Amino acid sequence: MMSVRLYILLIKASLRSRMQYKFNFFFSTVMASFVHISEFLMVALVMMRFGNIKGWTLYEVCYLYGVMMISKAIYRTLASDVHHLEKYLVSGDLDALLTRPVPVLLALMTQNARLLFAEVGQGIILLFIAMKALMANGQIGWLAVPLTMLIILTGAIILFAIGLATAAAGFWLTRIESLQNMTEDASQTAARYPLSLYPKWLQGALLVLVPVGFVNYIPTLYLLRHQGGIGMLLGTIAVSFAALWLAMRFWKLGLSRYQSTGS
Repeated sequence: MMSVRLYILLIKASLRSRMQYKFNFFFSTVMASFVHISEFLMVALVMMRFGNIKGWTLYEVCYLYGVMMISKAIYRTLASDVHHLEKYLVSGDLDALLTRPVPVLLALMTQNARLLFAEVGQGIILLFIAMKALMANGQIGWLAVPLTMLIILTGAIILFAIGLATAAAGFWLTRIESLQNMTEDASQTAARYPLSLYPKWLQGALLVLVPVGFVNYIPTLYLLRHQGGIGMLLGTIAVSFAALWLAMRFWKLGLSRYQSTGS
């Protein structure tokens, strides 16, 4: 509980410092909104023109997209600089975090925190539109609302675990931007759409090597398509905790091998 209270205090302090530059905050929010809207509109226009894609409707893809967007926004809000560990390793700024009387990971997670209003807001809008349509045709009921909140939570945990494990690889590699492009950016973009669209080898990679498929696709099979039974949802929860445990172990191992730049 002490760590949680300390984390909240540090996050609040980081957010206050970011909000001192209000114009930059609002401008970046507006620009992020345009980027995400344009990305989804391209997909929506294609599906509206050609109809379903391998049996997946526009509203189902909209649901996948919304869950991924909100889960990623939660991860990047609550652990922003985990994704930017490389700059700390290259510049030697990680040394300053090591001298603080708080765990290094806690200090890193609370650096440069930012509220991603655009991503969260658009994700909620997408989910509202998708779930309203799916409820209207009887595909889901009101139970889907709390289950979706659970899916978003487990999704954020999985994305954090992937980001943390990738960052921890930096203790050996130092430069991890290219690795992050694969494990975070490219994989998350791919998982916005049904994995059944991809070849088997890529589906396996997105479920085993980088388990982003468990962020939205696997639980969606149960929730929207009633496939696999409750085990699909329970399996997603188990994967989220297993991924977090493994990522934490890998982080601790990497941190124990860290050597200061001496700068």
